[in-house]
Amino acid sequence: MPTNIVMPQMGESIFEGTITKWFKKEGDLVKRDEDLFEISTDKVDSPIPSPVAGVVQKILMPVGSKVPILTVVAIVEESVGAPAAAPAPASRPTQAPPPAPSPAPSPAPRPVVAPVAASPTNGGEDRRVFASPLVRRIARQEGVDINQLAGSGWKGRITKKDIDDHLTRGTVPAAVVPPRAPVAPSPAPRPQAAPMAAPAPVPAVGSGERARVVPMTNMQVKIAEHMTMSRRTSAHVTTVFEVDMTRVVEMRESEKANYETVFGAKLTYTHFLAAAAVQALKEFPLFNASVDGTNIVYKSDINLGVAVAVPEGLIVPVVRNCEEKSFLGIVRGINDVADRAKVKKLTLNDLQGGTFTLTNPGSLGGLFATPIINQPQLAILGAGGIHKRPVVVSSAAGDAIAIRSMIYLDLSFDHRAINGVDAERFMARVKDILQTWNIPIR
Repeated sequence: MPTNIVMPQMGESIFEGTITKWFKKEGDLVKRDEDLFEISTDKVDSPIPSPVAGVVQKILMPVGSKVPILTVVAIVEESVGAPAAAPAPASRPTQAPPPAPSPAPSPAPRPVVAPVAASPTNGGEDRRVFASPLVRRIARQEGVDINQLAGSGWKGRITKKDIDDHLTRGTVPAAVVPPRAPVAPSPAPRPQAAPMAAPAPVPAVGSGERARVVPMTNMQVKIAEHMTMSRRTSAHVTTVFEVDMTRVVEMRESEKANYETVFGAKLTYTHFLAAAAVQALKEFPLFNASVDGTNIVYKSDINLGVAVAVPEGLIVPVVRNCEEKSFLGIVRGINDVADRAKVKKLTLNDLQGGTFTLTNPGSLGGLFATPIINQPQLAILGAGGIHKRPVVVSSAAGDAIAIRSMIYLDLSFDHRAINGVDAERFMARVKDILQTWNIPIR
């Protein structure tokens, strides 16, 4: 029996995958749960096992095909060598039943005719209508016959509210031509200008220009699509704070050797930034939420995405349930996913469900950036490089110039749900946590 093999959905936000490898070819035997082909998405590269055992009868999608989810990519014949099902015996022709007598045509429904306002000039008014000139003019503009309205004003006077109520009920009669009002001639239509032709696309490589064209990798294509979609979805705003990291720098320098000896974990500035962000997220749950239509969905779990640079680009594995972790737990969680990202050992679960993202391009020396929000999150925290420079330090003795380790932190947030005041308060809290560090690190 042939079984269709389909492109699986590797996550709720993934709608297609690219086939990067076939482990079997047509005619090969494949066991149940044996790897059949490999796919690449914007989140992970993963082998796909065969759901049945049998013979690969047909491969429908070659390597390199970008395939929507649930599309058939191959056919596996489960029953090897089974005879084909015998054709069903031809059924005896049966006499066609006599056609049923056609029912008598039902009368066509009578069309419902909207009430047409009586012309004020027909002399058929049964009562005197009281209305101000302003109300009469509004009635003429809206096409309402005030003779058909029951006035709610003093002694039955027609008011503007009566006209508004009449229009709201959707029973607006046909427009009434005001009596003895000359019909203004329609202005001659203005000639429309010919639509402007779309500018011709500028070629990427000019005539005679020396260049080398290299196709984007699948990860580059997926990142480009995801980032473009995020810019279209969220109302991006970025705020930048300057933070004195001197206390954190001193603490890391004094603890990093012992940390590796005692706990077997490398201690970096990213860990301090992550712990500060988690603490602030506990106090400002709006930044750990997402937008669903016109609703804001507050997440109870703080699943921190941490951007990791890999040879193919940038990947964002997730450290789950950071709200329950100590500083050491956050350190170990980040180190674990970062190490596995660099050797391609991440699972799909490691790349899903993030609620807030931290990216640290400053490790390469940048001052700050304006990162793009990782959908469907509402905010992303970016960190610049830590640089020593002279700053003014205030104390009880007065102002003084000192050499301090300074950093720029930038927060890109979705202005659909987060206003500027909330963003400033969140960042002010992150700054305070880092400058007056008192979170136990052991």
